[in-house]
Amino acid sequence: MARVLICDAVADDALEAIRNGGHEVVEKIGMSPEELLETAPQFDALVVRSATKVRKPVLEKAARGNLKLIVRGGVGLDNIDLDDAAELGISVQNTPSASSVAVAELAFAHMLACSRFLGPANCTMKKGEWNKKAYGKGKELWHSTLGLIGYGRISQEVAKRAKGFGMKVIFYDPFIDDAEGAQKVDLDTLCKESDFISLHIPHTKETHYILDTPQFDTMKDGVIVVNCARGGTINETALLEAMKSGKVFATGVDVYEEEPVKGNPFVEFERTVATPHIGAGSVAASKRVGAEVARKINEFFE
Repeated sequence: MARVLICDAVADDALEAIRNGGHEVVEKIGMSPEELLETAPQFDALVVRSATKVRKPVLEKAARGNLKLIVRGGVGLDNIDLDDAAELGISVQNTPSASSVAVAELAFAHMLACSRFLGPANCTMKKGEWNKKAYGKGKELWHSTLGLIGYGRISQEVAKRAKGFGMKVIFYDPFIDDAEGAQKVDLDTLCKESDFISLHIPHTKETHYILDTPQFDTMKDGVIVVNCARGGTINETALLEAMKSGKVFATGVDVYEEEPVKGNPFVEFERTVATPHIGAGSVAASKRVGAEVARKINEFFE
């Protein structure tokens, strides 16, 4: 029997499946880094989503205890120090396909919301205003060019849906050469040719501020930028200036340089459509993620 620590919320069905596998499940949601440091060594496995950061001090202390496995419910692994975990013999697994559709659909929701002023139009309607002229000059996705930065599972799901909207799809990804239905280009070409740009990359040293002032300067006037990937991949200050100048028509954003967000002028700007890191937050995706988490834990400790 393994002791499993649930650090971030997962579906109840998943918890039951882990228990049915003969394991003890303890839920401690929202621990501070100090609490995680003291608690993790008492468990054989950790389950995290995006909120909990498992850094080197936690890994070193937990490896001296019982920790053998970390399961990340979701795709990105940048909240876990992977190299340190590998050196310490701690297995790290994720659920890359379970939430891809949910994130892809949210990216499209942001594209549509940005194109047709859905955020400000909704807010002003609730105030009793009728701003038909102000919000009647939106953009269409049809016959536009969508540039995808990163072409992994989520990005490929976005590309599938883009075809249904009649969009041309180009992508930048140094690790992928061929893709059916999408054309590989360099980052400079993507910035110059895209009407919509959507990011689907982890936040690393290589991707930090992959979109910054030089990239915005080369973009088409009126481009729409969407980020449902990771905060820190876009320079928010530079993007805000690009929106103020009219270079960027609007931005749809689900992830931020600092989370949770408080008093961020980039988020508060009228033409920013903002959501609170809910990319994988559909009921169906949560169930798929939970089921995959439970399966990985039960198989690991068989």
